[in-house]
Amino acid sequence: MRSPNPPSPERSAELRRRFAEEARSERPDLSTLCLLVGAEADGALDEAGIDAAQMDLDRLAGQVPFRPGGPVSWATALHHLLGAREGFHGSPADYQRLESSLLHEVLRRRRGLPILLSVVWMEVARRAGAPVYGVALPGHFVVGFGPQEQQVLADPFDGGRVLSGGDAELLVAGATGAALHPSMLTPADPLDVVLRILNNIRAWAAARPERSDVALWAVELSLLLPSHPARLRYEHAQLLVQRGDFLTGATELEAYAEVVAAVDEPAAERVRQQAHTARAMLN
Repeated sequence: MRSPNPPSPERSAELRRRFAEEARSERPDLSTLCLLVGAEADGALDEAGIDAAQMDLDRLAGQVPFRPGGPVSWATALHHLLGAREGFHGSPADYQRLESSLLHEVLRRRRGLPILLSVVWMEVARRAGAPVYGVALPGHFVVGFGPQEQQVLADPFDGGRVLSGGDAELLVAGATGAALHPSMLTPADPLDVVLRILNNIRAWAAARPERSDVALWAVELSLLLPSHPARLRYEHAQLLVQRGDFLTGATELEAYAEVVAAVDEPAAERVRQQAHTARAMLN
């Protein structure tokens, strides 16, 4: 990916306002949320670029055969279009690249993480009228077509290959060592998909301490979602301290300690001590 080019503070504030508004809307739009994440990562992604990405999804949807049939037919049609003809797929090397988690870059490169490739599948299929949804298997995101009693799974990371029941079991066993449970096959909520994408970005940044800037905005977007793990507030405070904003970080650590105190006073005291240490760094 080209050299980091974050958006201006004014642009970032506007993107975050729109992200929070979309996340709290009655029916959050997955592609819009993902493109706003991309714009926070890449200051070169302007409104024209966001519109172009949406139009690319529209264009691809226009190439799907009209109402191809049942779940198997839908999955096969998307595999032929997106995997075989358009070349969307993934490889192990894509896990090392930030752009593999950014929808506009995935559309440009035709490469990405399983969850972002699944977003492409879902958004193209949804526009074409398919009964499609994401399926958050442990360690590997895929897409599902049709009602659960007739569910057909496809793996966009593998070009949209249609999966058998045995294939899904192998994916779960390979990721977790556990058996596939029917609860793992339920449709994923769009906001859960976005949170999982942001978690992936945070994990990418955590392995690269010099990119704490990426970790910070990923946490801050996660905190704008209506539902998020409380521990993200602790991670946010730690990042602020790490980046030299000792006073704000200490204040957030103290606020988090008050939340933790209700269930774990010793843990809360440890967080208060971290806040005290952060404040001492101001001297």
